[in-house]
Amino acid sequence: MIPLIIVEGPTASGKTDLAVKIAQKLDGEVVSADSMQVYKYMDIGSAKPSKEEMCGIPHHMFDVVMPTENFSLAEYVKMAHAVIKDIQARGKRVVIAGGTGLYIDFLKDNLMLSDEDEDNSVRVKLEEFAEKNGIDALHKRLAEVDEISAAKIHPNNVKRVIRALEVYEKTGHKMSEQVEESKKGEKIYDYKEFGIMYDRDELYDRINRRVDIMFDMGLVSEVENLVKMGCTRDNTSMQGIGYKEVMDYLEGKTTLEETKEIIRQGTRRYAKRQMTWFRRSNVTWLKPGEMPQL
Repeated sequence: MIPLIIVEGPTASGKTDLAVKIAQKLDGEVVSADSMQVYKYMDIGSAKPSKEEMCGIPHHMFDVVMPTENFSLAEYVKMAHAVIKDIQARGKRVVIAGGTGLYIDFLKDNLMLSDEDEDNSVRVKLEEFAEKNGIDALHKRLAEVDEISAAKIHPNNVKRVIRALEVYEKTGHKMSEQVEESKKGEKIYDYKEFGIMYDRDELYDRINRRVDIMFDMGLVSEVENLVKMGCTRDNTSMQGIGYKEVMDYLEGKTTLEETKEIIRQGTRRYAKRQMTWFRRSNVTWLKPGEMPQL
């Protein structure tokens, strides 16, 4: 089996720095497991590391798709598997780093859903249902047909709720059943999972400071450029925290200070959901600045 080191945890916890240090120690390369960093031209809001922060360590799964295009979980897993095999073939160690729990789970355990087909009529109807009835009603609808998936997917993650319902309505089988079935497949990775544990108030302070830094770096200009490229609220890429809020600001719906505070609050809530997700895994939690036993 291919050995993996996985660095996971909430946003602003220092995953990139730890992953780079581990890669330096093991002569490795980093593979991102972040649902926003896959998009080109979305650097500031997705907190992609700079060249200086990469410290010369190759990073993969950044900038693999245009922000105007759709990108599925299945596509990520397929591409990431190929990248990992290439790194392994070159005699390097693989370090996974990211905060998107679903990406990490499907990757590390070699799970797979079928690729999303071109018929999006069911998805459109579900999106219309959510817009008319609200996300709680949509999530309740999922719970009625697939209780396990509903328990694992937060109601705010509308894209994943819709995807789980779409799988059920198209195939007649629960997405959770597909996942369990895929677990019976071959295990291809031997992995260790690490995360950085911060006191909640300290983590929230780091998040607040990161938001301010993003605006200082030019987040508003980044979103303006994305809009000029043709990105709209309908694009999955623009659903990320920071992007949709700045669009509201550009449309005059909020002031700059209101926008910053909304992003801070949204990011803190997201970090809380991330911690809930990662506590389900067998993660070895480290203190800030601590290196794991490898």
